[in-house]
Amino acid sequence: MTATLQDWIGRSETAEDVASPVPLAGLAALLDHETPPWRAGEVPPLGHWLFFLGRARQSEIDIDGHPKRGGFLPPIELPRRMWAGSRIEFLAPIAIGAKITRHSTIAGIESKTGASGEMVFLTVHHEIASADGVAIREEQDIVFRGAAKPGEASKLGEPAPAAERTRTITPDITQLFRFSALTFNAHRIHYDRDYARDVEGYPGLVVQGPYTATLLMDLALRHGASPTRFAFRARRPHFEGRPLNLCAAGGRLWSTDEAGQVGMTAEIA
Repeated sequence: MTATLQDWIGRSETAEDVASPVPLAGLAALLDHETPPWRAGEVPPLGHWLFFLGRARQSEIDIDGHPKRGGFLPPIELPRRMWAGSRIEFLAPIAIGAKITRHSTIAGIESKTGASGEMVFLTVHHEIASADGVAIREEQDIVFRGAAKPGEASKLGEPAPAAERTRTITPDITQLFRFSALTFNAHRIHYDRDYARDVEGYPGLVVQGPYTATLLMDLALRHGASPTRFAFRARRPHFEGRPLNLCAAGGRLWSTDEAGQVGMTAEIA
């Protein structure tokens, strides 16, 4: 890791927003709820991801659809990036219509070399507050990787444990588009098949990691959960047009693909 990247540790930024009901209504529609399984008048668990959206000008967008690096995020040269996981504490409710502030700090940067080549792991701390105080703390992991190698295939994931309850959906391009619209996410792997396949080396359109996490949270909420903590880790990607199984047993949640391979693991309390 270069000294230049080290210099980004401790860098912070603050953003302001209003907890509008509009994107939350869109989320309920995407999740196919007539009556959402969360408390009325409050931002639901993980609903904070629909606020503080980036506003990079079009001229500032890179070839992958993300904003060019070197603003808040460091100028890491590796072309592929993914949201690898988060650890979240829900400390207090956020009322619909409340003014909210997010303070973000780059907490760590670590370079590694593995079987798939060079990787850089970036950890960002977020603290979200309303007038009543801090409501959410989140530690987010972002991974940067090198370009796909010819013939590169995703390694087999871990076998799935026994589930107490399961819900299966098949994400299609409409779902991916609607979630990207809700989060103002222009990463091309979620809508441009040619780019996803030929540039980033995926077999098809990639289901957004936070969408899978939201679906796992939704499974828990459908069964009466009132979480104070939630953590997830992406293990392998899910793809458009393939069955995605949402599974739960006690406080454990996970997703599997049509072959039974685990795509994401999570814990809720």
